[in-house]
Amino acid sequence: MGLVQDLLKGIGKNKSEFKERLKEAQAQDKIQSTIEERKKSSNQRELERYMKEEEEKRIKQMLDKINKKRTRDQWKSNSILSKGKSILKDDRPILKEKNIFTNKHNIPFVNGGGMFFKWLKKWLKKKKKRQKRK
Repeated sequence: MGLVQDLLKGIGKNKSEFKERLKEAQAQDKIQSTIEERKKSSNQRELERYMKEEEEKRIKQMLDKINKKRTRDQWKSNSILSKGKSILKDDRPILKEKNIFTNKHNIPFVNGGGMFFKWLKKWLKKKKKRQKRK
C-alpha cells in the first residue's frame, strides 16, 4: 500500500509543479506583453485594436455563413421533411377513423377543414367587431 500512496503523491507533486510552472510562464508572458504595449505609440495601439475588431467581424461573418449552410443542409437531408408530406392531410387512414373516446362522428381535419382555420375565422370576426367599435 505504501508504494501506491507514494506514487499517487508523486503524481500530485508533478501536477502542482506543472501548475506552478504554467503560472510563472503566464506571468512572464503578461510582463513581456505589457512591456511591448508600452513601447508602442498610442496611434499604433489604436490601429492594432481596429485591425483586431475587423478580424473578429470577418471571423463572425464566416461562422454565420457556415452555420446557415449547415442548417440548410440538415433541412435538405432530412428525409421526412424532404418528402413534403403534411401530417394534417387526410392521406393517413388513422385520421378517417371514428374517435372512440367521444360521441362525435365528425373528424375536424377530414370533414370541414382544420380546427386552426375555424379558430382563425372566429378570431378575425372578433377583431373586425373591435375595429368597428372604435
